[in-house]
Amino acid sequence: MSSSSLSRKPFVFPTLLLLILTLLANCAGEAPVDPDKEEWIPLFNGKDLQRWTPKFAGQAAGVNYKNSFRVEDGLLRVRYDEWEEFKGEFGHLFYAEAFSHYRIRATYRFVDEQLNGGPGWAFRNNGLMLHCQSVESMEYAQEFPVSIEVQLLGGKGEGVRPTANLCTPGTHVHMGDSLFKSHCVSSSSETYHGDQWVEVEVLVLGDSLIQHIVDDKVVLEYRKPIIDASGVGDSAPAGMSNGAAVTGGYISIQAETHPTDFKSIEVLDLCGCTDPKAKNYKSYYVKSDNSRCVY
Repeated sequence: MSSSSLSRKPFVFPTLLLLILTLLANCAGEAPVDPDKEEWIPLFNGKDLQRWTPKFAGQAAGVNYKNSFRVEDGLLRVRYDEWEEFKGEFGHLFYAEAFSHYRIRATYRFVDEQLNGGPGWAFRNNGLMLHCQSVESMEYAQEFPVSIEVQLLGGKGEGVRPTANLCTPGTHVHMGDSLFKSHCVSSSSETYHGDQWVEVEVLVLGDSLIQHIVDDKVVLEYRKPIIDASGVGDSAPAGMSNGAAVTGGYISIQAETHPTDFKSIEVLDLCGCTDPKAKNYKSYYVKSDNSRCVY
């Protein structure tokens, strides 16, 4: 071996190459944001009722009456195993955040037997209550929040009983150019018998358009919801007035005497930063709120 080989120095990365590798390493966790990728928000974490507040008629907000709402096996469940008989204690579980323009989808099923004393119409019946008043504004004995109900129904084993219907506690809606004052109207969906999982989606664009969607088909559509709180209490809740447009609000699910499982409830917010230069710009936003922009 020559003396020149013995004196050869260890190989050293050129300074420029080392700098490039360092920058790449620092940026490895910062994937570019895809403005077209939908960012659905799961409303429950599969572990507990964090960010949800129960409200039962005849109980204070926050009281989970007879442990009716719970999370088990990763499912959000409505259960009545600690009840003996229903005596009008209708319940709702409110999510903490309000929305105005969004899509919501829920996967649910009905199981077991209805609670003794439950009304016949509540058999295999739950609902996504949209544009709700706040849980804090509910009266102590109030049975249903001012809201738009996407009624979730299961079949009775025979006959027609569609899901994703509309009910209007404390509200009215417009269908076509006419004000629709009937409390409920059926959708054109199929009937889902048994304990099968069903997915329902709703497109909510403030008060301009609401569509109920099942199996990728629009099964009901309406517009311009307004408040008529006479159907749920003595007066309109604080901050609401009869005849006013309902442009947004909270989301809740129901406890109406039939055990229900929710596998998922997710929201795609359609309101946000519409500046393409911002880091959190999304191409699918339909309502602009550039106070949310991050640069």
